[in-house]
Amino acid sequence: MQAKSHALPGLIEFIPRLFGDPRGVFYETYSARLMQELGLPAHLEWVQDNQSKSQPGVVRGLHFQRPPHAQAKLVRVAHGSALDVVVDIRRDSPTFGQHATVELSAALGNILFVPIGFAHGFVALEEDTLFLYKCSDYYAPAAEGGLLWNDPALNINWGVAEAIISPKDAVLPTLAELDSPF
Repeated sequence: MQAKSHALPGLIEFIPRLFGDPRGVFYETYSARLMQELGLPAHLEWVQDNQSKSQPGVVRGLHFQRPPHAQAKLVRVAHGSALDVVVDIRRDSPTFGQHATVELSAALGNILFVPIGFAHGFVALEEDTLFLYKCSDYYAPAAEGGLLWNDPALNINWGVAEAIISPKDAVLPTLAELDSPF
């Protein structure tokens, strides 16, 4: 598996080696050894897996959990494709308020590591996009946080003409309104 760093410190994309034959395709989706070699937090333990199924144009995010239930995430697409979006919300980071986008697809099998201190979201690009998340802490409703997906200050190009948003995500704060816990 190849590891690719992005402009935002700590954000790592894993690109697996695909092994195909007439039966289909096989590839590795996680390696603790590789994560340790890359210097990712030694205390990191994956405790919860989530999945969502979405239609084209569905935007989920931008979400995070506050300490003490902050989550790192390892995300990928098992069917279809999605534009994954992360925003650095670490107050002391030189990239605070900046975002990165990575297209994740079942065909490529790429995986994105999202560190603690980032808001995360995605938009489904294909029918029945199946999005998988590994989380380093359990879901804690009282720790939920988020950013408004279309905050003009973030200037995120979601790549869709009409986004489908949940009522909950439609009223999240902008970056200027956010009191970041990180």
